[in-house]
Formats: sequence, C-alpha cells, structure tokens
Amino acid sequence: MKLTVLIPCYNERETIAACLERVVAAVPDVAKEIIIVDDCSRDGTREWLVQHLNGLAGEQCAVAISPEGGLTLVPGPARGVQFRVLYHEHNRGKGGALQTGLRAASGDVVVIQDADLEYDPEDWAQMLDLICRRRVADVVYGSRFYGRPHRALYFHHYMANRLISFLFNLLYNQTLSDIEVCYKMFTREVLESLSITANDFGFEVQFSAQVALARRWRIYEMGISYYGRTYDEGKKINWKDGVKALWYLLKYRLP
Repeated sequence: MKLTVLIPCYNERETIAACLERVVAAVPDVAKEIIIVDDCSRDGTREWLVQHLNGLAGEQCAVAISPEGGLTLVPGPARGVQFRVLYHEHNRGKGGALQTGLRAASGDVVVIQDADLEYDPEDWAQMLDLICRRRVADVVYGSRFYGRPHRALYFHHYMANRLISFLFNLLYNQTLSDIEVCYKMFTREVLESLSITANDFGFEVQFSAQVALARRWRIYEMGISYYGRTYDEGKKINWKDGVKALWYLLKYRLP
C-alpha cells in the first residue's frame, strides 16, 4: 500500500523543512509518495525545493535538517519515501495547486497536508486505520472540534467555520463538523471520481459536495490536533474566502 501526501505550498520557506520532517516520520510502516506543488512562491520556497528535494528518495529513512535549514534523508524507520515537486509558473491558489497534485497522485490512499505546522501528521495513523485496516471508510475528515489540542484564535473564524459546516450539512444531508479542515484522507476510487475546478479555498466545499452527492462513499470524521497560526505568523485565508464559501455551498448543490 502506498500513501500519497499532497502538499500545496505558497510562501512557506520558514516551515516547509519542519513540515516535511514530520510527514516523513508519520506512519513509518507505510510507503509514501510526497507531492509538493509550489504555487509560484516568492519568498525563497521554490529555490529551497529545487536545491533539496529534486529526485530525493529513500528506503528505511528519516529526514535530517541542517542548522542552515537544508534537508537530507538519513537512516530511519520510514519504510519508503519518494518526493515529487511540481511548479506553477503563475499563482493559482490552493485549489489550483491541489488539482495539479491530484492529477499526479499514484497512491492507493491520498491525504492533503498544508505546508505549515498547523496540523500534525501523527493524526494520520487513526485515519488510515479506518480506511485500510478496519475497512469501514472511503473518506476520513479530520475535525478540529473533537477535544484534541486546539489553539484558541479568532472567534469570527470559528463562527464562520461552524456556519459553513452547518449549512453544508443542511444542504447535503451530512453531519460533518469541520468541512473547511485541511485533513481529508480518501481512497484512490474516490480520487478517480472527483472533478475539481475550484482554484481557491473553494476546493474544500467542492470536494465535500462531490463526495456527499455521490451517495456511495462511506464518510467518517475523527478528532485531530490543531496548532493554528495568526495572520502575522502567515495565515492566508480571510473573510472574503468565507463569503465565497457560502456561495459555493449553493453553486455546487445545484444540478
């Protein structure tokens, strides 16, 4: 079994190395294809990826980060790791980056991972268990509202997220608590059923809409940790994305 990790990346030079260290260390008994899509970064992220990741692959390995911020593979527990880096010549948004990554994915299971440190790949183990060992799920959502560590940040973000999830459930007859969450893990069969066109954060609504409207996928949700960041720390989503999400809820519900 191979797990494809899709990482859309835009101006994350300060966090990408530490993020990849955690990604490689997670579920070490599972071979991983790590696809990073650089969405035309301007802060040195692209140059770092070119320098450190092109063609990088290994067996029984881990990631070592140098004092200068470089990255190499060293002997470790990870069963097998292969990096692929894809580059956009123009910024297309998170959805656009994920479209590129989805087309390139070859794994049996796919998980989406942001390039920052807001999410913990250690949470994948339980998500993967529902799909591969228990075989009860086709899609597993993380939820930041189920009692795991969750950084207290913006009230208006919390209320917007709850509203979007509530309206989604009402329109699509679901019971999900956090459709805007990054962590979505799904099988290859689900991947092949998708037809994503949203280039922005509307990806979250469109993905969820297509999964729900298919009426054949077994959808689960489980609590995950969330180490959110402020706008000063690099957070990108804003109120405009929330307003657009409300429109997307209706747009993707219509035949």
